[in-house]
Parts: sequence; C-alpha cells; structure tokens
Amino acid sequence: MRFSTGDPVPWFTAATQTQQRFKFSTAAGRYVILSFFGSAKAPAARRLIADVEANSSAFRDDELCFFGVSVDRGDFRERRMRPLPSGVRYFQDLGGEISRAYGALGPAADPAPNEIRLPAGSYRPFSLLLDQRLRVLAQLPLLGDGADHLPQLLELARELPGLGEQRVADIPAPVLIVPRVFEPELCRTLIDLYESRGGEDSGFMVEEGGKTVGKYDYKTKRRSDCDIECEHLRKQCMNRIRTRLLPEIKRAFQFQATRMERYIVASYDGDHGGHFRAHRDNTTPATAHRRFAVSLNLNADEYEGGHVWFPEFGRQLYKPPTGGAAVFSCSLLHEATPVTRGVRYVFLPFLYDEAAAKGRQPLPAEKEETRQPCAASGC
Repeated sequence: MRFSTGDPVPWFTAATQTQQRFKFSTAAGRYVILSFFGSAKAPAARRLIADVEANSSAFRDDELCFFGVSVDRGDFRERRMRPLPSGVRYFQDLGGEISRAYGALGPAADPAPNEIRLPAGSYRPFSLLLDQRLRVLAQLPLLGDGADHLPQLLELARELPGLGEQRVADIPAPVLIVPRVFEPELCRTLIDLYESRGGEDSGFMVEEGGKTVGKYDYKTKRRSDCDIECEHLRKQCMNRIRTRLLPEIKRAFQFQATRMERYIVASYDGDHGGHFRAHRDNTTPATAHRRFAVSLNLNADEYEGGHVWFPEFGRQLYKPPTGGAAVFSCSLLHEATPVTRGVRYVFLPFLYDEAAAKGRQPLPAEKEETRQPCAASGC
C-alpha cells in the first residue's frame, strides 16, 4: 500500500508486551510513529530499536508515541525489544494481518534491496508519521543499516505544530476542520485552471412561488465561479474527498455521504471585497437535498479576510489551512466575510446521500455536465 499525505490508516487491535488487546484507534489525539520493521533480527530493525531506546525522552503518551510492529515470534519470546514506561509500544503481528493491511508484508519472493525474507513472506520495512487523527503526514522506508531512520522521523516531528495545553473551549459551532485533504500541487492546479479560464458571476438561490430561482446581488454575494469540466481533474478531486474527507465526516457526524454536487473553483477577489452574506444552503425546493457543505481552501496564506463564521454560535472565525476543509451542515447559518487583500480560491462542493438524491430537484438552468481535457498545469 502506498500512502499519501492526508490518507487515513487502517485501524486494528493487537497485543503489545503489556496489554493483550490494544486498540490502535485509541492512539488518536497525539502524533504517532508507526514502524513496520518485521523482525528485530534484521540489522536496520536492531538499529531502529536501539535508537528508540536511546531517545526514549522524545516519546510521551500525550505528545509523540512510537509503535513498532513485528511478525517475528522470537522478538517477544527472547525480549529483543524492551518496553518503556511511556510513549513506546510494540505490536505482536504474528499472523501478519496488520502488516499485510498496510502493505509491508507480501508473498514470498526475491526480496528487493530494502526488504527482508521472513517465513511469512517478503517484508518491506517502513515507518509512517501520523497526525492526531491517525492520518498520514509522512512515509519513510527503512533502508540500509537504519542509522538515519529515526533521526529523520524525529526531525519531521519537531517541525510539527505543538498540540497545546488542554483548556475549556469557547462555545464552538458544530464544524469539522480537516487539514490535508488536497495536496499543495492539486490546489495550485485548480488555481491555474481558474486563472487560465476565468470565472462567471455566482448568484444565489431563493424560493419564489414554490420554485427555486437564481438571483444576483453584489450586496449579498460577490464571487466568481469556474466549472471544473476536465474528467481527469474531477476524478482527482473526487478521490481525495472520498478517501480523506468522507471517513472523517462519518466519524464526526455518523453520516455516510455517497454523492457530491458541483465541481467548481470559486474566487473571492479582495479588489471587489468578495463575500457572501449570512445564508443557509438548503432552503429552497431545489437545494433541500443538500446535507453538508464543504469549504476547501486552496491558498489560505495568500489573502486576508475571507473567513467563515456561524452567527448562531458566536463570533469565532474559521479559516482552514491550504488544502484543508471546513465541513458543516447546510442548515447552519454561515457567512463568508469580505476578502480585504489578495484573492481567496476555494473548492465548494455539497455532499448528500441516496435518500436525499431521491427527492432532488434540478436547479434553475442546470446545464448538462461536460467532460473534456483542460489545459491546467499538472492535468
């Protein structure tokens, strides 16, 4: 399995040296190094284990943990790894199920240079650095004698933002912020698409006489939208929403989205005070099917203003990082505040499920979707 930044990893339950059934899902809430070394008899694995012990002060249960995975029964019988008081554990994967799920253990074959041959098969050792939600931040192969492996991981961990102290929260809006949904390269490709094609004025929907009609009013909304018509680029966006965002929505809101409405790059231009005044996204017959709105920032560091806030829940402002998304119910009153400098680019789909799809009505002048190549860089 090849992991990319932002991908969630499989959860599992396994024995450690001190606990018969450790649920890996409970490791969330801190940074985690998850290392698949296979067997402590391998020279690189021995070096990694020794380095972990020598750097034991770097690991704490509330900040950064190290979890090693071994498929070698002798590692535990002969106590080749020493359990440490805090922050370090070793999983017994004697049947190889966890290693196979992560792609570390494959069928017996001539091993590649960084692989080791075990009775269970050919083992490709590597480590993952995971965020607080057990999503991938980095993946490093365990190469050579392993001397550089842990130092590289610890250097990456030191560059991560601190988790902060526990405190009593303000009254929060029921909003899910998910970083690393789109990688920077995809964000730039979508911005290039907009800049190469330009956008069209974006209106808003109101109900008149029981029907949904579109309106344009710069006092209410000033935004331009560019449709993503390229099939390849749409699939890139859809796949990342499916693998990196939908599992987070399911966990947070117990909602399984199966459909996504519209593929657009929206632009809020600071020269025009781009904004969208307080509104809800599902108040007309043709928008009632919408369940969750996604506001995915493409260039969070390149503009000022342009926050999202929820008047019903206080005056806190939300601004996901580049590639990150804010997800919230379409029933919530929300506003995009004016951009005061630069241009805010954002990917803005709506999510819903099969039950909602059955009652969906077409939007006014909804055009047939097209699929054609585009000239954006990287596409």
